[in-house]
Amino acid sequence: MSSSYGGYHSQSYAPSAPEQPPYSNYNHTSSSTSNSSSSSFPAGTPQDVIRSFQMVDRDRSGFIDERELHQALSSGFHHFNFRTIRLLFFLFKNPHQPLTIGPKEFAALWSCLGHWRGIFERYDKDRSGKIDPLELRDALYGIGYAVPGSVLQLLLSKYGDGSGRRVELGFDSFVECGMIIKGLTDKFKEKDTRYTGSATLSYDAFMTMVLPFLVSYD
Repeated sequence: MSSSYGGYHSQSYAPSAPEQPPYSNYNHTSSSTSNSSSSSFPAGTPQDVIRSFQMVDRDRSGFIDERELHQALSSGFHHFNFRTIRLLFFLFKNPHQPLTIGPKEFAALWSCLGHWRGIFERYDKDRSGKIDPLELRDALYGIGYAVPGSVLQLLLSKYGDGSGRRVELGFDSFVECGMIIKGLTDKFKEKDTRYTGSATLSYDAFMTMVLPFLVSYD
């Protein structure tokens, strides 16, 4: 059982993107490969994942852009909005060709979304196909993030329609919330090496930490 340190646990099991320079320090498989080796899928990649990539890679370049990723994920998982696609693209982009995603990154992204789908279904208690605020809180806590209610409300406010009704998240928005919380928490933990829940950082370090998660999908 992991211990809680100032709003997050000492260990987390949230699925994540591969480690990417310079901002997205996600502990998964590394994508620091050469361009030539990026042209093939990792061994053991399911055929349906390969087909999904090849169907949208119409120019047969071996890489796909944002719109092609949107097509692939919307047909394979769920209709993803472009805001979520842009965040995923930022997290999984090819380190050598940052405007594209290659087979290795695509396979890692597909696997990551499969794990998030499992979490979504586990905490969608009423089987509504949506995650409400309480279910989101429980899901984040279950994967290692005891997010304060005030932070959750701030995060959820960006998904409201202005009517004041309770916000419920579809799968794409749930993934987006989870990735933001995980990404920013992981970056904060790099500064909070003693797990006290507090850290001292410069203005430049703060902006470098936060802005990539904002400009990538805004």
